[in-house]
Amino acid sequence: MSAPIYLLTIFMPLATIILIFGMRFLVAIKKAKLQAEGEESYRRIAERAVAAQEQTAAALADLQTRIVAIEKVLKEVE
Repeated sequence: MSAPIYLLTIFMPLATIILIFGMRFLVAIKKAKLQAEGEESYRRIAERAVAAQEQTAAALADLQTRIVAIEKVLKEVE
């Protein structure tokens, strides 16, 4: 068996194994990045929802004070 063929038969399976592990490593990194981006977008959506809920609560409180004032005026008119 000649040396180049011997080295080739040793190198090719090892290179294949290293390539497979490298691709799995890169896929794991990409998956982690995508998951982090997804979690960040969910966090931003939650923050917007909380802000909208606070605005709605403030508007409701304003409406309640107006209703109380209107009821007071109506009671005075009766």
